[in-house]
Amino acid sequence: MTVPVHEYDPQEARSLIEEVSERSGQNLLACYQCRRCAAGCPVAEETEYVTPDRLIRRIALGDREGALTNELVWRCVSCYTCGTRCPNDIQTARITETLKKMAKEAHLEPLRPRIAAFHSAFMASGVRWGRVNEMEFMGIYETKTALESLKRMDLKAVAEELKAQVDFGLAMFKHKRMHMGLQMAKGRKEIHRLKKKAEQRRGK
Repeated sequence: MTVPVHEYDPQEARSLIEEVSERSGQNLLACYQCRRCAAGCPVAEETEYVTPDRLIRRIALGDREGALTNELVWRCVSCYTCGTRCPNDIQTARITETLKKMAKEAHLEPLRPRIAAFHSAFMASGVRWGRVNEMEFMGIYETKTALESLKRMDLKAVAEELKAQVDFGLAMFKHKRMHMGLQMAKGRKEIHRLKKKAEQRRGK
């Protein structure tokens, strides 16, 4: 098995770690690779053992491609176990969220399209109404995943997903865990303003 070699560039390394640290609000330079986070990461087996410490190491070495295109960015479940175990309180979940945004800005294809669609649908509904409306949120998500399957002409996958979600939705509704009404929060204009401000800042 051939392992790609990363050429260390001090300037690129400094630029990347400063950008991720600023955007995530985490002090990545405080990581001294004790690997306590790795010992508690519940998705390590699903990420080809790219654990939080390994991800931070890639950033510290200036490996932008390796940081933006790895399974942990998309598989992280934001359980915050890593931050709880970290002696320096580094919350890797905030780092993976930052890297998701950076990957999107770089127009990189998400390694897990379904996770990207879920994230996008959640944000769209939350920003629009000030809180997530389940029916709208799941409708957007299912539409995105169906279109992705249709691009591959995988009609069987579309049918199976539709049936699975209808069955699941009916079961949730039966147990009064699915809310049909439209719920709105006060201060939606403020949420829209904050979103616009964040987009303008990102565009600088």
